[in-house]
Amino acid sequence: MDKAGAVTVKVPASAANLGPGFDCLGLALDIWNQVSFRPADSGITITIEGEGVEELPLDYSNLILRAAERLYEKEGKIFPKGIEIECRNQVPVSSGLGSSSAAVIAGLLGAKKMLNSAVSNQDLLELAVEFEGHADNVAACLLGGLVIATSSTNGWITEKIPIHPLNLVVVLPKINLSTRQARAALPQTVKYHDAVSNLANTALLVHALREGRKDLLYNAMQDSLHQPYRLSLIPGAEQAIRAAYHAGAYGAALSGAGPSLFAFGDEKLEKIGEAMQAEFEKIHIPSRIFQTCSSQDGAH
Repeated sequence: MDKAGAVTVKVPASAANLGPGFDCLGLALDIWNQVSFRPADSGITITIEGEGVEELPLDYSNLILRAAERLYEKEGKIFPKGIEIECRNQVPVSSGLGSSSAAVIAGLLGAKKMLNSAVSNQDLLELAVEFEGHADNVAACLLGGLVIATSSTNGWITEKIPIHPLNLVVVLPKINLSTRQARAALPQTVKYHDAVSNLANTALLVHALREGRKDLLYNAMQDSLHQPYRLSLIPGAEQAIRAAYHAGAYGAALSGAGPSLFAFGDEKLEKIGEAMQAEFEKIHIPSRIFQTCSSQDGAH
């Protein structure tokens, strides 16, 4: 790779689960990280602007670098001895908006271009799951739009579902909540009724999003498998979701494992975000609001 061989990748944020679609539904959002890979004479240099500038590592533990090296390894190639990686981030880290998935996909796509590799999206997805453990966020990030992901004996199956554009507001409270903590809060067994309810609601949710049936979203986004347990880890979250509905949201849920919450809405989007934020302010928890929309485009 010569000096002219710079590569720039854009990767979107994503919201997983969307209520009942636990570990199987993901939605790409119009919030983007941009990562540039440039050849250098020697050494690895990583620079970060924007989100994560204080938190993300600048050494070999960086997830973008690790993912890029993994594809080189799979292709039987030696990773460049000199490379500059420049990150301009809009996706907040540790937020439930798929920042780690975005990093993994950025590294894999950057490496694919640098190698001029013909590796398929399916192979990239399988490699991404090695890092993430499940495919909902990485599939939405890679493919864009609404994606259903499920594992099979032959690997991961992903289907991108055509949907109408969606406007949404994300509220991110300043709470430290790791995915590991959120997983640990889940029960080992679930009630039969709860499982059936989630199956029905997930099917209804996919139908509602595909057909643009906003009137169905309130019922379709009800969850019994993970949200009741995770919301208890986020002070003010249950109240914020109720406030979103009172302010006119069509549907609201945790984004992934949290702590971000999101709500679908249209002309009342600003009012919905402020109502949610106010619930966190009542208990002295600062939060940030992101007004955005779904993205049909995935990583590119």
